[in-house]
Amino acid sequence: MYKCKVEICGVDTSKLPVLKESQKEELLRAIKSGNKFAREELINGNLRLVLSVIQRFLNRGENVDDLFQVGCIGLIKAIDNFDLNHNVRFSTYAVPMIIGEIRRYLRDNTAIRISRSIKDIAYQAMKQKEDFINEHKREPTILELSKIMNIPEKDIVTALESIVEPVSLYEPVYSDGGDTIYFLDQIGDNNDDNNWLQEISIKESIKNLSDREKKILNLRFIQGKTQMEVSNEVGISQAQVSRLEKFALNKIKY
Repeated sequence: MYKCKVEICGVDTSKLPVLKESQKEELLRAIKSGNKFAREELINGNLRLVLSVIQRFLNRGENVDDLFQVGCIGLIKAIDNFDLNHNVRFSTYAVPMIIGEIRRYLRDNTAIRISRSIKDIAYQAMKQKEDFINEHKREPTILELSKIMNIPEKDIVTALESIVEPVSLYEPVYSDGGDTIYFLDQIGDNNDDNNWLQEISIKESIKNLSDREKKILNLRFIQGKTQMEVSNEVGISQAQVSRLEKFALNKIKY
């Protein structure tokens, strides 16, 4: 439940009803028979579901009311397209529909405006990628997508990159009990005369590390594993991993 706000889009979220699966099935059958009141009741009975789905999108800075309304559109589409003959719970079917509607909204609502034709290629590529994965149980290559869609590879790459959400320079990329590293910290100046000297210095420092220290740093910072995951793989305690990691970083630093 969204704790900071009880009312969203004029709806008191603390009083939203919750329907049992049997009630949902009964209402869905009534809707298929043309009962408009049943449709409204089913929508109201699943607003908590919409509310639970939008939780994962709240860290994007989007207006909660807007996300809730878009989520409701996804819910309505799920109700209108749900097939009672499929042996699946309504919520199982509805959640991906709600998520998809919100993601489409976020893509179309980016600060950088992308032409409709490029977006269409991107969405088509995503759809073809999903179909390919379902059939072949693996992701297609850009070349395979290009052949399926009969579109040049570079156009597909451009289209897919155009709908990727921009990243803030001040977005945290790593924090583990110490100073936070931001995306801005990862951006270097290739024209800096000191860069090659720093690179040589780092390489020389790494040579002085033990094999276990090198492995720990590789697992932690290249493969992105947690200290607990590293401890399981290396066969030592998490406390030892933390100590060796700090010791190795100090070697490189100094």
